[in-house]
Amino acid sequence: MNDTHDPASLPRPADLTGIELSPEMQALAERIAENTHNVWMRARLDEGWRWGPERSDRLLETPCLVPYEELPEGERAYDRAVAVNALKLALSLGYRVSRE
Repeated sequence: MNDTHDPASLPRPADLTGIELSPEMQALAERIAENTHNVWMRARLDEGWRWGPERSDRLLETPCLVPYEELPEGERAYDRAVAVNALKLALSLGYRVSRE
């Protein structure tokens, strides 16, 4: 097991600071973020979770079981950051995303 204080075990995400997304790619990131939330939501519902005013693992309740548009901005920002980073990583690795 790695010691979390060992520098070799620290996460080393790719440096994506030089990668910019076009407006079209930013729109795609937003769609990916929304779908990410929908996949998460479907999994929670399948596990028996339901909407509740506060998160409760014991009661299987969370206030995030709402459509993406109704999520607090902080929650949408998290999903958006995941999508943006995935797209930037793909671009940095030489992949291209095109619409047919």
